[in-house]
Amino acid sequence: MSWTFAPSRVSTRSVFTTRPTLQGTHGMVSSTHWLASATAMAVLEDDGNAFDAAVAAGFVLHVVEPHLNGPAGEVPIILAPAGQPPRVLCGQGPAPAGATVSHYTSLGLDLVPGTGPLAAAVPGAFDAWMLLLRDHGTKTLAQVLRYAIGYAEHGHPAVERIGAAIAAVRDLFEREWTSSAEVYLRGGRPPRPGELLRNPALAATWRRVIAEAEAAGPGRETQIDAARRIWREGFIAEAIAAAAARPTMDTSGERHAGTLTAGDLAAFEAQYEDPVTYDWRGWTVAKCGLWSQGPAFLQQLALLPEDLEYGTPDYLHTLVEGTKLAMADREAWYGDNTDIAPETLLSREYNDARRALIGADASTELRPGAPGGRQPRLSKQAELSIGGAVPPPPAAGTGEPTVAKDGATRGDTCHLDVADRWGNLVAATPSGGWLQSNPVIPALGFPLGTRLQMAWLDEGLPNSLVPGRRPRTTLSPSMALRDGVPVMAFGTPGGDQQDQWSVQFFLAVALRENVRGGPDLQGAIDAPNWHTDSFPSSFYPRAMQPGSVTVESRIGDAAIAGLRRRGHDVTVAGPWSEGRLCAVARDPETGVLSAAANPRGMQGYAAGR
Repeated sequence: MSWTFAPSRVSTRSVFTTRPTLQGTHGMVSSTHWLASATAMAVLEDDGNAFDAAVAAGFVLHVVEPHLNGPAGEVPIILAPAGQPPRVLCGQGPAPAGATVSHYTSLGLDLVPGTGPLAAAVPGAFDAWMLLLRDHGTKTLAQVLRYAIGYAEHGHPAVERIGAAIAAVRDLFEREWTSSAEVYLRGGRPPRPGELLRNPALAATWRRVIAEAEAAGPGRETQIDAARRIWREGFIAEAIAAAAARPTMDTSGERHAGTLTAGDLAAFEAQYEDPVTYDWRGWTVAKCGLWSQGPAFLQQLALLPEDLEYGTPDYLHTLVEGTKLAMADREAWYGDNTDIAPETLLSREYNDARRALIGADASTELRPGAPGGRQPRLSKQAELSIGGAVPPPPAAGTGEPTVAKDGATRGDTCHLDVADRWGNLVAATPSGGWLQSNPVIPALGFPLGTRLQMAWLDEGLPNSLVPGRRPRTTLSPSMALRDGVPVMAFGTPGGDQQDQWSVQFFLAVALRENVRGGPDLQGAIDAPNWHTDSFPSSFYPRAMQPGSVTVESRIGDAAIAGLRRRGHDVTVAGPWSEGRLCAVARDPETGVLSAAANPRGMQGYAAGR
């Protein structure tokens, strides 16, 4: 196997890159923050494997990107141990037992709030990281947590966007969420860029977990399982359940208690699953199942015609329209409560019929398909969004946290990928539990998440709010294989944009020339990107913008004019505003590893040697 891959029509234009694609043979890391990448590399240098490195970096991301994720959030992981096929490790928790549609509608709600304990699913990230470490890592709990403890206890230089996110919710923190103000408004103001930001309560939480786990007995696995029990049934579970029961101001403008209980926490365990896969021109792409939006990536590939030339106006138009069709299916058919098989949505017959809907002009309709003759049904709120009754939110740029005028907050996501010298690959997308989701739990140093906001309060939909069911998430790591061998792990933050930006990155790798005998990861990340909001958002208040497409200005005047001629409602954004990809790769023939990271946002970095 080699990276050489020559489809019939390939653009050979040279592409300016902001950084080189890193290459080496020892280990490669890419993440959305340089301190997480450096942490993962330190673990690899200490003879840890890719899974040890990913866990250590994941906990560091909780500290250094608190506006994007936290310990009480969630994380889907795709892992491929050396010589084995990829597997999904699901760290997405379900709706609590008390989270029924009738309970929420009895409170006068037609949507799950975007903040507050009513929006909290069962936290899934901690158990997933622990399971990854126990089953596939080599390091102890104390060895992987020491990096996060150090940054939380001694501080890390705050990036500019942390301060901006805190400033946006400052009034809420000072009036209502005072425990958050104590952590993030020390001195009465947000941290300045480069100012050390500390979270001693979080450091103390992890120190106590280590101490109690080590007291449970000798042995790495014994201590990791003890830590899992502490989270589910010990002091952490007690503090989480008490916080969920406390009435809290949320985006409804009212104070509500949540539904999450100690019983919900005790019942949850992360789980392994088979990925959903699709074969495309010699590649196989593996994604999480229909409880995520991951299969929308695969549907976009399935909708592409054979003779499309990369980068042309026809290419852009066709890909935008295919994205709309895939995301329309996401709205109608995806969820943890669906009985549609992914294979049905990815079948040749189904996609040939769907592809025929792509015409010469842009569509402004939401057009879900009817797989097997079954008629789609949408939520009432989606219908309102389609009709324009829900005003679109302000542009969110690269998916960073946004705050509406009514105080509604939305966070974003992190991503990390690791490849090691033994052939292990892992991609993970941590999210949720960000600082603007819920008040900080004083005894723990972190807040609850808000993932239930993605479930509908309509009965009988695949993504209806149902106790024990996972809300359909936007979190979507990716892994690509050649000839059945995992060779590339990648992903991005960005909510609904994740499986738009990731597709464009993948196509830029697959349909362009390679560099230095490996994939041009950095060139593919740096290539001009775009997204469409022509479907209901997964985030409160669930708006959509029919016919829209937002492009980076670097895409060029000809491409912009071509899209507008076809009827697209084009917004020209900044030259580096779309996409936040991370990627690593491994050539199984040579052992050469590659990595690259997104320059947008000034936080993502790759490291390796």
